Amino acid sequence: MKIPYYPGCTLKAQGLGFETSAIASAKAVDIEMMELQRWNCCGTVFSLASDDLMHYIAPIRNFIRVQEAGYDKVVTLCSMCYNTMKRANLLVKNDSEKLKTLNDFMYREEDYKGNVEIVHLLELLRDEIGFETISKKVIRKFNELKVAPYYGCMLTRPKEVGIDDWEEPQIMENLITALGAEVVDDPMRGECCGAYHTVNSKDLVAERTRMIVTSAKNRGADIIVLSCPLCEFNLGTRQKDTIEIYSDFSGIPVLYFTQLMALALGMGKEVCRFDLHYVDPRPLLIEKGIIEEGEEKNAR
Repeated sequence: MKIPYYPGCTLKAQGLGFETSAIASAKAVDIEMMELQRWNCCGTVFSLASDDLMHYIAPIRNFIRVQEAGYDKVVTLCSMCYNTMKRANLLVKNDSEKLKTLNDFMYREEDYKGNVEIVHLLELLRDEIGFETISKKVIRKFNELKVAPYYGCMLTRPKEVGIDDWEEPQIMENLITALGAEVVDDPMRGECCGAYHTVNSKDLVAERTRMIVTSAKNRGADIIVLSCPLCEFNLGTRQKDTIEIYSDFSGIPVLYFTQLMALALGMGKEVCRFDLHYVDPRPLLIEKGIIEEGEEKNAR
């Protein structure tokens, strides 16, 4: 299947491995993700102010780009992009007056008709491809690799836009199982990583990192997988700050679910970009026999 793909800003920079592994692994299961032309920032965070229409211009303009391409559905990867765009779309679909105001403001654009659907890649894998189909394409064995899924705030909340049950989500667990890894049940999987407090409250984020990562590790996890570049930064890169504050802290690798999928489907060296992660997963993957000695030297 072919579908327009909205990357968002971070996947072109710090989250590059998220994008490359997603495009490659999606193609391996017959999803062709075509990057949306002339896309712009998603707006970053959905505004909680009911009269803040200016904040919805960015996501709605992206839906106009989908219309222009002749499609009625678009897929994204980043949890925050998904949440922001999904909620903005739901708002204008349910409020024709606000949609008209936005269309009138963007008078140089064609009117947005409210007919575009935004989906997360995890939803496509579950609903269009099927995890059983994906499991049949697995090439690389994970040798009892223990994986803790992390949802954070944006994938399952609020309820009307969540991709799964917000209290007991299973979508990532089911994908991990289909890929041949062992799921670690962690009660912290839906806790907030600290989000943008990472800018001015590093100590607060370090405390969140310690709590979430330690919880997964204490339950036997070898790695954490997630779907948000900001979560990856806070739970991964901020491990450096965490160990400076909490001397007894020791971390584990934090990866995107698409990197795990790419590995399972036989990829790795050219698409996963493990070199971009603060905690390098390659020594663990070699120890587990998942990748070979020497393979990690070219894992770009």
